[in-house]
Amino acid sequence: MRAFVTGGAGFIGSHLTDRLLAEGWEVVVYDDFSTGYEVFLGGARAHDAFHLVRGDVLDAAKLTPAMEGADLVCHLQANADVRGGPLAPRRDLEQNVGATFNVLSAMRENLVPRILFSSSAAVYGEPSVFPTPESAEAVQTSVYGASKLAGEAFIQAFGEYDEIRSYIFRFVSFIGERYTHGVVFDFVKKLRANPRELEVLGDGRQKKSYLHVADGVQGMMTALSKAGARANVFNLGHDDCLNVLAVADLVCEEMGLSGVRYRTTGGTRGWKGDAPFVHLDTTRLRSLGWAPTIPIEDGIRATTRYLLAHPDLLERR
Repeated sequence: MRAFVTGGAGFIGSHLTDRLLAEGWEVVVYDDFSTGYEVFLGGARAHDAFHLVRGDVLDAAKLTPAMEGADLVCHLQANADVRGGPLAPRRDLEQNVGATFNVLSAMRENLVPRILFSSSAAVYGEPSVFPTPESAEAVQTSVYGASKLAGEAFIQAFGEYDEIRSYIFRFVSFIGERYTHGVVFDFVKKLRANPRELEVLGDGRQKKSYLHVADGVQGMMTALSKAGARANVFNLGHDDCLNVLAVADLVCEEMGLSGVRYRTTGGTRGWKGDAPFVHLDTTRLRSLGWAPTIPIEDGIRATTRYLLAHPDLLERR
């Protein structure tokens, strides 16, 4: 079986690539390395079944022939800069909605029967039900969330046209090795620059669910092997949550820092479109036998240690 992974040189994509190769898949990674890293593919390159195509998903002329022979598309490429949405909304339109349309069009040309799609908890905006189920009504509060929901809609429509089986995953924030952006990244970078004071966006009470990438990949693989519907939508998150100040405490501990002064910027959210509380109901995926195994605190600590051991990642962004 051949998997075609867009964004396969990224944080989550490279972990999924490694897992697919370990399970005997042939894997084609399609990435333009605008945010991906060559080093993340070091293990994958040791496999004869691994292939790399450098390309942009917006380049349909290159994307379509590169996908030939695929049995599964894992579409993880996206603009993940949620914070930048108010300043550059067209980027989400092009990189998330347009790119997904191109991927689906290439699937139609190549008769690819299945797609795995990385959506986001951001599609729920600011829900009123917690934990939030997949059936919750979504009032959009960010262009990023809207672009992910639009991607889901295009996948469902193409699925009806071409009988494509879809596996859509609404992610919380993933953490772990190869992590390249997010709250832990920001905290480590800021504390390396000034170990005495840490700027915390919002009031620090924003409460989020975080999932280690190993548990996330296991959830995706579980659904691929066990979900029987043609259109499948799954929340993918942890049972527990941490507020941002608790995350800061863990990062400071792992960095060996004490007495750090936290300077909050104020307000209930870190930026326009930020959800103050993210906690997803994962009952649907759990019914297939999946459950997270790594506590959030352990994941935060492991992520911090990884970033400290790879300062080049901090310097690149």
